Amino acid sequence: MSNTITLTASMRSNLSSLKSIQSQMDITQERLSTGKKVNSAIDNASSYYQARSLTNRAGDLDALLDSMGQGIQTIEAANQGIEAVTSFIEQLKSVAESAYALDPNTDSYEEQIASYKEQFDSIQAEISKLVADSSYQGINLLKGGKLTVTFNETRSNKFEIQGKDVVAGMNLSGSESWTSVATGEMKTVNKVTKAELTLDGTGGKVAAGTQIYQIELAAGGKKEVVKGADGWYEATASGQKQTEKPGTQAVALTEEVEVESYAASIDESITEIAAATDYLRSYATELGNNYSIIETRQNFTESLIDVLETGADNLVLADMNEESANYLALQTRQQLAINSLSLASQAAQSVLSLFQ
Repeated sequence: MSNTITLTASMRSNLSSLKSIQSQMDITQERLSTGKKVNSAIDNASSYYQARSLTNRAGDLDALLDSMGQGIQTIEAANQGIEAVTSFIEQLKSVAESAYALDPNTDSYEEQIASYKEQFDSIQAEISKLVADSSYQGINLLKGGKLTVTFNETRSNKFEIQGKDVVAGMNLSGSESWTSVATGEMKTVNKVTKAELTLDGTGGKVAAGTQIYQIELAAGGKKEVVKGADGWYEATASGQKQTEKPGTQAVALTEEVEVESYAASIDESITEIAAATDYLRSYATELGNNYSIIETRQNFTESLIDVLETGADNLVLADMNEESANYLALQTRQQLAINSLSLASQAAQSVLSLFQ
């Protein structure tokens, strides 16, 4: 015995129409919720797989943007290091020029030179420390590190930057290169240092810097004397007696010697500093060019990703205005179909009225 309910032809037609409308509404609702007209290969295999290929490539390129961005930061770290080193180089130049300008005839010349040497070496030590700190994620382009940046998804286009050992490249000598040399300029000084002389009758040493005088003797000859705490003494290594106070004939013993100056070697150091400055500027320019290359590729990649994603969207995205209009039209058709089904069922209802 069959359990099939027999429907009139008009009712069955309206039911079929409602099913079709509901199916279209389901599709339209999916498009409105996802924003895509192609949500699977069933919808449109060609568009679906083309869009996926474009999207996959865009994703691969997007992953490379991080590498490019980190490469730019690595160069930026090196550039900041060069700028700081350049500031230290300017300080070295200032110290060297100050030392160069000293007057070697002053009594404190050696002490001042020693002070400038200490400053010079201290700044150079800081340069080495700063260069060592100019790294980014383990890559230091100022100590010979190597940076590799990949530009395409196949990893075949790699841009490599070989860093330089900046400290070695600047080739700066320390203050030990500052040496004292005779300049040929003459300077009047005491004839002897007197450190080896004693004061006759006291046994005391003659202090360095004590002035020695020379006395013309009436009987002929000369003798050298110095002034002690309680009189005048012969300036000999082992004299035996105090001597008379010198008269107007006493003449201070002096001689002219060549002045010892650090100026020549400091000038060579200043020349080295100028060359180091040129070296830093040249390397900064090189890094700047590499920075521009990576930045240009980064901008290109971002634009290419936009092109790929737009192309993929054109293949699968739905026109939301059109789909909204379609959904509204389907709702109207659905309501009309329901009303038609209601009218179709009235014939059966009229038969039922015969039994009332």
